[in-house]
Amino acid sequence: VQLQASGGGLVQAGGSLRLSCATSGRTFSMYRMAWFRQAPGNEREFVAAITWNTGVTYSADSVKERFIISRDNAKNTLYLQMNSLKPEDTAVYYCAGRVSSTFEYLRPTLYNYWGQGTKVTVSS
Repeated sequence: VQLQASGGGLVQAGGSLRLSCATSGRTFSMYRMAWFRQAPGNEREFVAAITWNTGVTYSADSVKERFIISRDNAKNTLYLQMNSLKPEDTAVYYCAGRVSSTFEYLRPTLYNYWGQGTKVTVSS
């Protein structure tokens, strides 16, 4: 499975961006996909996750009501719509996928596949 993230860029505070993560390969084996982010000097942190078949979503408290995770099964693509962006959202954003059906979704170590990351910079 290969993941290719895109859509990052520079945006002013209050603006919006939509990240995409195109998947290829044995994507039918994917149980859950997620977005993580990592700011300089910080650990990689969970942003949002979606169960691929059911569409059930989970979000970090810091992005609830602002970020929306979704997927297009026909296009095998994962999205992250980011609204009302804040300077503290500045980070490299990574998409990730895993085949295990374990309920837990927060830890990066649970995910088998990772995209290369796309940088989001929010200016104040």
